[in-house]
Amino acid sequence: MLDQLISESKALDKAISGEELTYDDGIELMNYDNLHVLGAVADITRKKLVGDTVTFAASYYMNYTNVCAASCQMCAFYRKDGAEDAYTLTPEQIEQRVGIAKSMGATEVHIVGGFHPTLPLEYYEDMMRVIKKNHPQLNIKALTAAEIFFLSKLTKNSVKEVLSRLKSAGLDSMPGGGAELFHPEIRGKIVRGKCTGQEFLDTIEQAHNLGIKSNVTMLYGHIEKPSHIIDHLIKIRELQKKTNGFITLIPLKFSLDNTELEQQHLVNHECSSVYDLRIIALSRLMLANVLNNISVYWVAYGKKLAQVALSNGGNDLVGTAFSEEIYRAAGKPTTSSVEELATTVKEIGRNPAQRDSFFNVIRKF
Repeated sequence: MLDQLISESKALDKAISGEELTYDDGIELMNYDNLHVLGAVADITRKKLVGDTVTFAASYYMNYTNVCAASCQMCAFYRKDGAEDAYTLTPEQIEQRVGIAKSMGATEVHIVGGFHPTLPLEYYEDMMRVIKKNHPQLNIKALTAAEIFFLSKLTKNSVKEVLSRLKSAGLDSMPGGGAELFHPEIRGKIVRGKCTGQEFLDTIEQAHNLGIKSNVTMLYGHIEKPSHIIDHLIKIRELQKKTNGFITLIPLKFSLDNTELEQQHLVNHECSSVYDLRIIALSRLMLANVLNNISVYWVAYGKKLAQVALSNGGNDLVGTAFSEEIYRAAGKPTTSSVEELATTVKEIGRNPAQRDSFFNVIRKF
């Protein structure tokens, strides 16, 4: 029965055969009405490519500042300089928090913040040097491509110079935030004062060429069209073919509480769980054989839906998200332990494993 349903869809037939899907195939699957079959094909593909292990990292999230020169319509986190609840951490505060991260068992510290309009490049270099000096084993996953691009403009250094200096100071890898959606038709409606999609891709390509691997994200569930999703996935795929520098794709569900998109009634409710599962499945099928880690961000989904997403193509739960503030600002609870995530995986009959930042397994449960 499943084989018959698959054969009735040209795109699914190609996917199950391991062929690369085109833009038109992606559009077909964005509109494909049988989510169970789509999810089943994505799950078969997942099993074939990465097996039954579900990974996650012990990760500590640190936002060094919420001051931001941008004012994105989809963000509830940013504050303007001088606002009552604006903050910027000192090197001492950063070191204190990293010490807490280490004591919690974190193997990586995930550092992102706003586009601070006055912090010099030396602030970031000093931050990384202090962390590396005191915690040499801790992976520093810091600064999105959007932050790097902003720093380049602010400090009048080339992107390559900024990346090279940060790498020398201790930068190990980069998170995937700031990608949002690349297509200019949609990007200008959800971000303001941030790099273009092409500038993001050019920046991350330079990072990859310097040996700095990164994650990559895709923000969905707001005002996008199917074409914007497929365009984004294909651009990721094409860059991955050039650099092999992406570690995982993390589709990020838009959380509307306290955002400008909500206040202007452009988005009145979060997207359905059905749409979440479609995005995970599409991500798996569009990127198959090129980028084979598809992460399910349980912080945005909740653990029950995350379990279903793991059966629709996902193979990773991102991490523990100790001290995550971005989604918390939009009303989501955000902390878990590695043991809790392992239980979440075991409940669906898969094999949990703690990983490092580069998907090397460091502990099985």
